[in-house]
Amino acid sequence: MKVAVIGATGFVGQNLVKELAERGHEVLAIARNIDKVVSRQNVEAKSVDVTNQQALADAISGYDVVVSAFNAGWTNPNIYSDFIKGSEAIQAGVKASNVNRLIVIGGAGSLFVDGNQLVDGENFPAEYKAGATAARDYLNALKEEKVLNWTFFSPAIEMHPGITTGRTGKYRLELENPVFDEAGRSILSVEDLAVVIADEVESNAHPRQRFTAAY
Repeated sequence: MKVAVIGATGFVGQNLVKELAERGHEVLAIARNIDKVVSRQNVEAKSVDVTNQQALADAISGYDVVVSAFNAGWTNPNIYSDFIKGSEAIQAGVKASNVNRLIVIGGAGSLFVDGNQLVDGENFPAEYKAGATAARDYLNALKEEKVLNWTFFSPAIEMHPGITTGRTGKYRLELENPVFDEAGRSILSVEDLAVVIADEVESNAHPRQRFTAAY
């Protein structure tokens, strides 16, 4: 398949490009600074400002699916507005390109525990609240999308640098609630997150749905 990855040089994006390329897919790695894109067989890099809808549409035209690992930057004081703006621009650019499928990698904050979304909990980390709220609010907006075949992925609650599990190729899925292990943790390595997304690219198992994964 021909897969365009937005945010290809980020923590998630780098691993996703690697996983897709190693499976033999033709990958377009989109980033502002393509000097950081690792040279691999089956990978082409393009520098695109994703807020420029026409430039993005031109870049991804002819691809089968777009995966957005867009991140406005956790230390960005304007993360809420920048995430919403960027995500909406990507959505519009994909529609303008006539690519039908969009997979968005969002956050875990919109997952439900006991009927409440994690981001609304009083113990939710303050440093992540603005970004997590933006991802939640964008998911709500994406649910109104009637043209694109969209999918929204919420990572495990613990999915960050430092998880040393590596690539196991094993995971469990849920839709609206976190996947917890026997110890009560929702955890997944970034390598296995890439496996989950690559599997979704190939299967289209969650059209117009949000889903999550963990061990």
